[in-house]
Amino acid sequence: MNAITMSIADGWTIAKRDALKIRRSPDMLGGAIILPVMLVLLFSYVFGSAIEIPGMSYKEFLLPGIFVQAVIISAQLTGYTLTLDLQKGIFDRFRSLPMAPSAVLTGQTISDLLLNLASLVIMALMGLIVGWRVHSSPGEAVLGFGLLLLFAYAFSWFTATVALALRTPESFGSIANTVSLPLVFVSNAFLDASRLPTPLRVVAEWNPVSTFTQAARELFGNTSTAMKPSDAWPIQHAVPVSLLWIAVMLIVFIPLATRLYKKTFST
Repeated sequence: MNAITMSIADGWTIAKRDALKIRRSPDMLGGAIILPVMLVLLFSYVFGSAIEIPGMSYKEFLLPGIFVQAVIISAQLTGYTLTLDLQKGIFDRFRSLPMAPSAVLTGQTISDLLLNLASLVIMALMGLIVGWRVHSSPGEAVLGFGLLLLFAYAFSWFTATVALALRTPESFGSIANTVSLPLVFVSNAFLDASRLPTPLRVVAEWNPVSTFTQAARELFGNTSTAMKPSDAWPIQHAVPVSLLWIAVMLIVFIPLATRLYKKTFST
């Protein structure tokens, strides 16, 4: 077996191991799937009656933002799981096995991608139940979900890098919440960013979460000509800018996470 084949096989083995671990951890599974479902219901039926979006239903405006938030929540499992493995000494056991060093990170990110796929399927079904509809072509809808999954995979490498740098679940959890909450809520995920005060509006319009949300809305056809168009360049070119963000995250964080992991593996 050559090195590439061995790396793929070992990565898939680790992915299956991590998927089983998540399935046996209701708290992780709940955070990745149940929380976004609760947010769909909360925003749709509690805040939805008080928030008006010109020319369209708030539920259709909301769901792409919920999809992006669900991706961010699920991707954090990569980092949290890695810190748990570090704390429990799992890496020491991996070191003694005849396996490719890259398999741990590859397997973990693939497992997280599968969890994101399951989460998005559940989110879409819940969205259809509460009134969300796709108004674009089937091909564009598939591209929308594909873009979200690419974002999920790239963001998993970012969280893996942060986790390997911090090394403890407590530190990672604190940093992850501190970063993710402002990213999600100071964006266009839940409301029209044009209604925000000017400083917050500028931040929201250049927030990557807003770019991915807008790209998802365009691909799912959840947009309205009655809404005030944004002057921000990322929002005007949401799909290509989202792909650019994905490429940057993969180019930067795959080598960085691999380097940090090898450093941990050798100590």
